[in-house]
Amino acid sequence: MRVASLRSWYRSPRKRVFQVGSVKSCASAPVFEPDPAHLPALKPEYVHQRPALGLGPMNPPPRVLLLYGSLRERSFSRLAVEEAARLLQFFGCETRIFDPSDLPLPDQVSGDDHPAVHELREHSLWSEAQVWCSPERHGTITGIMKAQIDHLPLAYKGLRPTQGRTLAVMQVNAGSQSFNTVNTLRVLGRWMRMFTIPNQSSVAKAYEEFDEAGRMKPSAYYDRIVDVMEELVRLTVLLRPHAEQLVDRYSERVERDLPVVTPVEAAGLAAKS
Repeated sequence: MRVASLRSWYRSPRKRVFQVGSVKSCASAPVFEPDPAHLPALKPEYVHQRPALGLGPMNPPPRVLLLYGSLRERSFSRLAVEEAARLLQFFGCETRIFDPSDLPLPDQVSGDDHPAVHELREHSLWSEAQVWCSPERHGTITGIMKAQIDHLPLAYKGLRPTQGRTLAVMQVNAGSQSFNTVNTLRVLGRWMRMFTIPNQSSVAKAYEEFDEAGRMKPSAYYDRIVDVMEELVRLTVLLRPHAEQLVDRYSERVERDLPVVTPVEAAGLAAKS
């Protein structure tokens, strides 16, 4: 299984495997066991562990899919996503991180009939919220990031893998702080009919912000990621009871020949004039 919550993981030379519970033994790969509750950069005396308290039910836990946009062994977009996933779990969410290492290019495989494509779409259908994090390359998102989004159709098996989901956008930079990538991701989120939250994260000189173990150092950049994840949880829980109504479109009802049925009509009662 390539994607699961960030309870434990092991790394092989080519791909990362996330799984729940104890780590599988793997003779050819080093084994790591980070504790998701261990958040060294977080100041617990200032954090709301249940940021959506009072906004709606947290049961079942909000389901969040996280995507990153680099295949490098030390990928800062992946490391930022892992930090975001730890925070989301701390806030009571379920998380899945998709590994794009064997995802084909769009239109490369006939009919998109590829296990990684199917997996990505199933995880998107599973999700209620998503986090997209990409490095900035030539002033915009990477091809790895765009390929993942391009593999998510507006409609899939009669369902919509992205419509109505809440979305948080993040970027990492090799140099000074920029917002080109998050701006592009916002445009794509609108195109995918998602509710992109107002807050966002952009980490400048990302190579200076993570230690040798891949954990983010305490900084204003880390604090902003906490802000973004808090807001994502709040808006996801707040919109959860209304998600279907918010994406109920007149044009789609016409296309599917689904006339509006009032509660009176549904009960078989004649409306009084």
